Order: sequence, then C-alpha cells, then structure tokens
Amino acid sequence: MSRRMLTVLLASALVGGLATPVAAQDAPPNPRVLVETSEGDFEMELFKNQVPATVVNFLMYVQAGYYDGTIFHRVIRDVIVQGGGFVAEGDNEIVPRIEGLRGQILNEASNSLQNNRGTVAMARLGEPNSARAQFFVNLDNNSMFNHRNGSREGFGYAVFGRVTDGMDVVRRIGRARTTSKSNQRDVPRDTVVILSITQVDTN
Repeated sequence: MSRRMLTVLLASALVGGLATPVAAQDAPPNPRVLVETSEGDFEMELFKNQVPATVVNFLMYVQAGYYDGTIFHRVIRDVIVQGGGFVAEGDNEIVPRIEGLRGQILNEASNSLQNNRGTVAMARLGEPNSARAQFFVNLDNNSMFNHRNGSREGFGYAVFGRVTDGMDVVRRIGRARTTSKSNQRDVPRDTVVILSITQVDTN
C-alpha cells in the first residue's frame, strides 16, 4: 500500500471517529434542601444553573446553620410566606438575626423565572441588589414580583427554587393569623420556627 493511500485511509478513519456521536453525561441534579419547621417539613429544589449566585449564597447560609431557629416573620394570606431573617424573643418580640449575616448579593431576577405558585424567591429592600438571607415562598402566581425592566421599580424578585414536596405545610403556614410585633406587620401570632434547613442527597 502506498504512503498516499495509507494517509487517506487514516484521515477517513479519523473523520469517521469524530462523526460518531459520544453519549453525553447527564447533568448533575439540582441541589435540594429540607426545611424543617414547627408546622411540618417541606422540600425545595434550587435552580443552580439559572441563578447560580443566588443558589450559592443560599447554600452557604444553609451550611453555616444560619437559618436554624429563625422564623417565618411575614405571612400575607394567599400571597407569600417569608422567613430567614428574624428570631423570636418571647411571645411578642422579634429581632433580626445579625450574627452570620453576609453582604448583599446580585439580583438575578432577569433570569426569566416567574414568581408562580410554589416557587421560592429572595426577599430584599427597595434597592434591586439588596437581598441577603431572607426568602419567601409564593402562595399564588404573583406576577407583580416578576422582572419587567432594569429600573428600581421594575427589577423584580429573583426566583431561585421551588417547593417539590410539602406545599400543604407552606399553605398551612400561610393561613396563620397575624399581628404586629416589634414594628413588623403581618407576623404570625403563634410563632412559626424554622428548626433547620439542610441539604439532602439528590442521588
């Protein structure tokens, strides 16, 4: 066999090998966390690919145990339940959890994820990039929280997960009777404690 023909055959074999499809590996599953509360437990899936900075921030708080012992301090019936930033002191006072609180994070609300029923989003102050640790679960399709534009008023709230199990527990928390405590409105009369949030095995 001539050297030229051998070169052609090798080139053909190489092209054929490149053309053979290689089985793609499955992407690793999204992280999941178990939220244990005084009203029961629920599980959340976190959307790490769409909102990476937000998910990393949340999981850092989870791993540090920051949420353990915090409360759901805001319940707006049929709208949201919000928690992760206050602790109860007695029956009538709530105070911010300062120890372990980190800085503000980038608002990833422009990721096209919608604040639909059962999704989980970061709570924040008036400025778009002011979220830190607090989060809320949507009890309904809350389009008013979605990203509309880049303005202060229209930036929206970043969805970073969804409740995958135990939504009945979230709805039960969302039916709590509320009052005002420590200058905070819509606080459940009977304290609802986040006992712990832990990452669970997704295998």
